[in-house]
Amino acid sequence: MFIASEGLPRGGYEVIVIGGGPAGATAALYAARAGLKTLVLDKGLYEGAAGRARRIENFPGIPGPISGAELVRRIRQQAEAFGAALREEKVLRADVLRDPKEVWTAQGVYQAKAVIVATGAMGRNQYLPGEEGLIGRGVSYCAACDAPLFRDVAVAVAGATAEAVEEALTLARFASRVIFLAPTLEVLVPEELWQELASHPKVEVRLGVRLLEILGEERVEAVRVATKAGEEVLPVAGVFPLLQGTAPVVDFLGGQVPLAEGGCLRVDELMRTPVPGVFAAGDVRCKHFRQAVLAAAEGAQAALSAEHYLRGRARPQWGG
Repeated sequence: MFIASEGLPRGGYEVIVIGGGPAGATAALYAARAGLKTLVLDKGLYEGAAGRARRIENFPGIPGPISGAELVRRIRQQAEAFGAALREEKVLRADVLRDPKEVWTAQGVYQAKAVIVATGAMGRNQYLPGEEGLIGRGVSYCAACDAPLFRDVAVAVAGATAEAVEEALTLARFASRVIFLAPTLEVLVPEELWQELASHPKVEVRLGVRLLEILGEERVEAVRVATKAGEEVLPVAGVFPLLQGTAPVVDFLGGQVPLAEGGCLRVDELMRTPVPGVFAAGDVRCKHFRQAVLAAAEGAQAALSAEHYLRGRARPQWGG
């Protein structure tokens, strides 16, 4: 059964776009313009590579410089003007082998006949020492899901994104203390959001501190971090490693779509994966060049292919 988030119409969608960067936002623009009922699920404007880019000067038709966030915002506004719905929700898992396909977030379950994956390539490349063995035993990646489990205990959040800040603020409603560990000296998030975190009485912000290891036998007991002064062990009962890497973000697919070497999604020239009704665009797919204009073009192609799929028009067999 479809569970709609507040403010969204009840019933399924024709297209769900996962990811709202240049590829995802453009896919939504083209899908909505084609009259398809379209939903975009995205973690946040500043979460992707484009959203974190300070200057873009080579996007056609946009006299530079322009920030990546502003560029993405403009494309999203175009998509919404044609009727696309946009929700800032993190996708936890998806079932793309069923009909209709289902996409799960902490806020609800969404259904669609077609899915366009445009989640980019800023995923984790590997686990930290101690992380994998303590998943579900103090290691978590979703505060909306697990924050009540950390009531009245100290937790650490490692990251430098708006998502990490939001997770820390959610945890602060339950935890006795939240230690925010940013590996950089600057966190690129909206000023008001950062001020909310920095002024929160239960949050300790530590910049330029790198998470090295998660410690504990049966459960998380502490984290080992690197600071300018050397290494330090911080006692905590929970850890949220919301760090970024360069791996395609495909964990939510659970292996349902074939991956090529390096973990990227294989698509044909029409952005179709081997799974019917599943398309991919942008840095999540296997490619040599990573540019915003190329991602946008691929998003448009994925949407056009999705429209063909949904309308049942004649098309060649997948040949990627």
